[in-house]
Amino acid sequence: MPDPVERLDPVVLHHIVNTLGWPDLRPMQRAAIEPLMNGEDAIVLAQTAGGKTEAACFPLLSRMAAQHWTGTSVLYICPLKALLNNLVARIDSYAQWLGRRAALWHGDVPPSQRRWIGNNSPDLLLTTPESLEAMLISAKTDHEHLLGRVRAVVVDEVHAFAGDDRGWHLLAVLERLERLAGRRIQRVGLSATVGNPRQMLTWLQGSSAGKAVGRVITADQDAAPAAEVELDYVGSLDNAAKLIAALHRGDKRLVFCDSRRQAEHLGAALRAREVNVFVSHASLSAQERARSEQAFAQARDCVIVSTSTLELGIDVGDLDRVIQIDAPRTVASFLQRIGRTGRRSGSSRNCLFLATGKQSLLQAAGLLLLWSRGWVEQVSPPPEPRHLVAQQVLAVTLQRHAVGDRLWHREWNGLAPFDRSAAPILRHLVEQGFLDQDGGLLFIGPQAERRFGRRHFMELTASFTAPPQFTVLAGRREVGLADASVLTEERRGPRLLLLGGRSWRVTYIDWTRRRVFVEPADRGGVAKWTASGIAGLSFSLTRAMRDVLLGADPPVSLTRRARAALAEWREEEACRLVHPGGTLVTRSGDDVRWWTWAGYRANATLAATLSSVADPVQRPTDLYVRLREDLTVGRWRTALADAGDGRPLVLPDVDPRAVHGLKFAAVLPERLAMATVAARLADFEGARAALRDPVHVRLS
Repeated sequence: MPDPVERLDPVVLHHIVNTLGWPDLRPMQRAAIEPLMNGEDAIVLAQTAGGKTEAACFPLLSRMAAQHWTGTSVLYICPLKALLNNLVARIDSYAQWLGRRAALWHGDVPPSQRRWIGNNSPDLLLTTPESLEAMLISAKTDHEHLLGRVRAVVVDEVHAFAGDDRGWHLLAVLERLERLAGRRIQRVGLSATVGNPRQMLTWLQGSSAGKAVGRVITADQDAAPAAEVELDYVGSLDNAAKLIAALHRGDKRLVFCDSRRQAEHLGAALRAREVNVFVSHASLSAQERARSEQAFAQARDCVIVSTSTLELGIDVGDLDRVIQIDAPRTVASFLQRIGRTGRRSGSSRNCLFLATGKQSLLQAAGLLLLWSRGWVEQVSPPPEPRHLVAQQVLAVTLQRHAVGDRLWHREWNGLAPFDRSAAPILRHLVEQGFLDQDGGLLFIGPQAERRFGRRHFMELTASFTAPPQFTVLAGRREVGLADASVLTEERRGPRLLLLGGRSWRVTYIDWTRRRVFVEPADRGGVAKWTASGIAGLSFSLTRAMRDVLLGADPPVSLTRRARAALAEWREEEACRLVHPGGTLVTRSGDDVRWWTWAGYRANATLAATLSSVADPVQRPTDLYVRLREDLTVGRWRTALADAGDGRPLVLPDVDPRAVHGLKFAAVLPERLAMATVAARLADFEGARAALRDPVHVRLS
């Protein structure tokens, strides 16, 4: 068989050897050459820093040269602007080998640079789905000139899109891009390890799934690096700060927290211990994050405390250590995080878990047990994205100025749910004045103008929403965003904020413009943000936690404190929370609980399905369903028999306020918005698994 590397452009090969100094390509990079050069769709899987960017760029650049592509022929799409900023110089350097150019286009790029790009089409354009949508609907952009010659799209960190509404938005925009280009566009996804890569490839192919050739390319032939993982129990965030300050002095340490509030408090606690510390999370301004990440990349003997913003492939230099406070919710997140280490020759991947509470210790142990079994979550798109169907209909109408009232569905090439099945949503948009209908054509209506028309309809380009926040300014410098609740709750003395790991005293609040002016304070700041989205743990993770409580230890290094805390859990709690032969129903006074260990969404589904015995006033939990205090064994058995008698499960009850989490819920009929939220809260598979388990009842 001929060597696939020989298909790469000779100039590309020359620079791989002489500029990069690589003696050879990695097996995954070699495996990507043939399918990408042949125009096939692909999902390329490898660990963080596994060379996925090069696996996509080298064949596509070679194909660009061989087939004499002109104009902007390759789009490189990322979920984060910071990741694009991090990649553009690298990709542009590869493009320049062949006399080509790469450029950046997102919301932080100055208008003058975007105008230059519009007139001087780069060969590769790095952007986000939201910016791509903005290009399509902008009256200032020549869509045909800038995007009409696109031949291939690379979607980096594709798993980050596929699991939420941004993925639906991306797919819909890519279908519209194909309509604009008048051709099928090759789709290449780059991803860390996922549990269902073949299904993710089918998802990425959109309307061409089952018709276009596609391939999953993995790094199976690359040796799996060793990992040093340790689990410790420290009991509090303050104790975690003490340990981090004392451990690994002289090393560069990346500490992950799973909330902005936790990151802020840990950053402040480390700074109080005179640790050189930086903070990064989504509510800090882009300038603050960039400043922290750049300073961290150039320093030694320092700590950066981050939420998931640094989970993806943003380069912060060579790391010595990764530390996880408590535990992420998914094995996939853990793999991304531990993959930030072990990149230097002679170093190994490592992660130290510091559990600040007993339940977080159990969660960390369960997560590591799943990891040790080689299990990774499947990535599934959120069901029934009706709100995004409405958004896309409005966006297409804005892009085209007018669309046929019987031909509108063709804009997405038959991709469900943006097809004829969306007709009820279209009727609602017309009835409510979001669309005007005249002479067989649809136009943007007055209600859409009022609702989304500000700033040239830019609000239509984002598929997600967040609670209203206030911009925090220290002089002219933007520090970040503060939640309204931290500004309105009653408090004695001066109002102090904690942001960027530092305390700030509020000097003035501009309520109309949502601006907060601050000056530095010594200490005492408060960090608080309103949670968004559906919280909770999965069925698989909670079942692994149950296995730990029943005696299974993850095969990692457990400190004496962690072993002692787990032993205490098992000795004092296990008998009333778990049963080795199935699930458990217990009573403590008037409190009756069914310990399903089925996860948040499955428990919400079970509570709705077993409404005759479930406590009507309860919030779903990860571990149990609360039952009626007057429950008897007979009523319980009847309810279980009814649920298991082949009858369909019931969608969870939804608080009407929950629909505000859907960005475009306001343009849907209320019943459809509620149905969408309910479908996303449900886990029928996990609920059925819990119903199949034997139930041990202890009501006396």
